[in-house]
Amino acid sequence: MEKNNRGSGILLHISSLPSPFGIGDLGGRAYQFADFLERSGQSYWQVLPFNPTSSINGDSPYSSASAFAVNTIFISLELMAEAGWLTQRDIDGLPQFAQDSVDYQMVYDTRALLFKRAYEKFKEKNDMSEYAVFCRTHADWLEDFAEFTVFKSHFQERVWSEWPREIRDRDIAAMRHLKYQCHQEIEKEKFLQYVFFKQWFALKDYCNQKGIRIIGDIPIYVTYDSADVWTHPELFKLNEHKKPAVVAGVPPDYFSKTGQLWGNPVYNWDVIRGQEYAWWVRRIEHNLKLFDVVRVDHFRGFVDYWEVPAHEKTAVHGTWHKAPAYDFFQNLLERFPGLPIIAEDLGIITDEVKEVMLHFGFPGMKILLFAFGEDLPAHPYLPHNYIPNCVAYTGTHDNNTIKGWLKSEAQEEDKKRLFEYLGRKAPLSSLHWELIRLLMSSVADTVIFPLQDVLGKGEKDRMNIPGVGQGNWQWRFEQPELTEKIRTTLFQMTRRYARVENNKHK
Repeated sequence: MEKNNRGSGILLHISSLPSPFGIGDLGGRAYQFADFLERSGQSYWQVLPFNPTSSINGDSPYSSASAFAVNTIFISLELMAEAGWLTQRDIDGLPQFAQDSVDYQMVYDTRALLFKRAYEKFKEKNDMSEYAVFCRTHADWLEDFAEFTVFKSHFQERVWSEWPREIRDRDIAAMRHLKYQCHQEIEKEKFLQYVFFKQWFALKDYCNQKGIRIIGDIPIYVTYDSADVWTHPELFKLNEHKKPAVVAGVPPDYFSKTGQLWGNPVYNWDVIRGQEYAWWVRRIEHNLKLFDVVRVDHFRGFVDYWEVPAHEKTAVHGTWHKAPAYDFFQNLLERFPGLPIIAEDLGIITDEVKEVMLHFGFPGMKILLFAFGEDLPAHPYLPHNYIPNCVAYTGTHDNNTIKGWLKSEAQEEDKKRLFEYLGRKAPLSSLHWELIRLLMSSVADTVIFPLQDVLGKGEKDRMNIPGVGQGNWQWRFEQPELTEKIRTTLFQMTRRYARVENNKHK
């Protein structure tokens, strides 16, 4: 993050944008949202990970088949039509979608047919020069991802370690033969990645020209059934059958007697360090092109991580292991001076993690909704305890909304402490603005609000309920909800607390 530069922004994933096509996309409504951000004085648009999702993993953007590829269901069909790859009839023939939520399976199914048509049109137009440049630029991951995606379909969606041994182990002759069989499908996957990148960078440039910086999100771990583990098994702690020997999680704590068993493969940091962190350097470089700032999920895992034998059913019987945090981040900073990351340091954080963040100057996160427990006024998430170099949120994608929290989660004592802190008992109808104002007026350099809180939404509009496998990531807003009154209120508050950049005006 930029030092000594007060700013504010909104957390909204692409999927949550308005669209007649079942899910938010990179088309006109995304540009309209960027206009809203500018006109309300905002400096940041924070999104969730862009990586591909699947129904197998509950459509979570934090569980993906690739750490590098992007989610092509966010491609704008209208922009595809403008490029001549689809017709208006193609788009008009789509079924009616719900406007306030995402039906992922319906979106996947309808996109599959349209994307096949678009690829055929793309081949007919035979304008390959820009596409060829894209493929060369992203050669270190693109071909592998496309092959993984197509081979997974070819082998009836089986996990890659259960594919025929010669393909599992990437035998050169066997791979060449299967790639020849699947050539067109592989090229289609690469084409779709090209389309997303083309559309995204046009949108990102539009935002940047308006003084809006994009905050992205990097999950620390990758999914086992992914192109990354298939192509780089040596980077992970796998057994002789190339299956996880140990998996990631967090130990038992106040919130869970059995801890959290995430199931992701654990990094083999000895090998990664021996390769001078090459895979991670490519991953960070890739994300710094996609975004202006990146939030690194589960930052503690770069300092020490909880490792559980793969056969365990809970995270209880794990052990702590050290990661080479200082060497790793020093390496990154030498390659990327002023490395713009936000450290997700929520939960139980050790002194060593705090020392690493302080040493490198990485801002951490403060969540206001967590602040009104029994340790008021000492809680570090209360605004009077902030330091400038932090990013403060009312809540995140994993929290309830402000109104949902007050109505169904906050205890009476929590409410009492909240109202004492505010100095009055604010009505539920305006409570979200009171908490937004608290953050706006704080010394935190950067404050971010989920759009649900800006709109004053309730519990049914939260984005995710951790630990619940289905029914998440579906929330969408509708364009009329971004009223002029909301824009004006947000702008005036942003200006009042000196968070409007000089080039932004009412």
